[in-house]
Amino acid sequence: MNEFKQMTFGDKTITFDSPKIMGILNVTPDSFSDGGKFNQVDKALKQAEYMVDSGATFIDIGGESTRPGAAKVSLEQELERVIPVVEKIAQNLDCVISVDTSKAEVMLQAAKVGARLINDVRALSEDGALSAASKLAHEYQIPCCIMHMQGTPQTMQNKPEYSSVLEEVVAFLKQRVEELMNAGFKREQIILDPGFGFGKNLDHNYTMLKKFSVFKQFDMPLLAGMSRKSMIGNLLNREVNQRIAGDIATHTIAALYGANILRVHDVPEMKDAADIISKLDSL
Repeated sequence: MNEFKQMTFGDKTITFDSPKIMGILNVTPDSFSDGGKFNQVDKALKQAEYMVDSGATFIDIGGESTRPGAAKVSLEQELERVIPVVEKIAQNLDCVISVDTSKAEVMLQAAKVGARLINDVRALSEDGALSAASKLAHEYQIPCCIMHMQGTPQTMQNKPEYSSVLEEVVAFLKQRVEELMNAGFKREQIILDPGFGFGKNLDHNYTMLKKFSVFKQFDMPLLAGMSRKSMIGNLLNREVNQRIAGDIATHTIAALYGANILRVHDVPEMKDAADIISKLDSL
């Protein structure tokens, strides 16, 4: 694990002295794993409460599926799905609410009702996103997690190719970190995600996992998100609902190699693994 420090999320301070769990809450009808399960406010709140009680520090709320081939969602649709859920959870639970979005207006509206982390798979590349996130970082101390993706969710898994996946992901993240800092972010307001499954084939994904410690060179918090993804299912020949063992194995490896935040669907199981990793770190 990283010998990491503290990070401020609005009025909350999180110390990365052990792997922290980010529970996934998709308020979409079409996400690959849990689409349609939590797209009502009361159901979403109940699931968030379960995850927080099970050990999640972060709840990551997404209103647009980014699974391979997913259709785009309008701004109005995403706001309608996300904002009431963010507001309800902020009123009822003690956790850091992350909003999984690439749209500037969703970032701004979500922050108004309680979101304290922006998690953008497109690394603030959409119109107005960098400006909006920079404003939130400066005025509200809201960090951003930026991710590497080759292509778009519609095209990323068609035939991803790299001369060196590690070198290209590192180079992309370096460039985006510089651009965020030029826009007003502080280094301590940036989290990095190499983007498992986003424009990577099986070998690309496992190369990144095997060499995950290379991302520690940034001296920034690192997020790993492999939960229920095809890199597990295709290797083990497991359906989506049969991938918990693979999830625990891959995220444990990532945590041992430096991941600070583990983004997962199955919070209780991963929290057990994180506690074991934390014990090792304490000895």
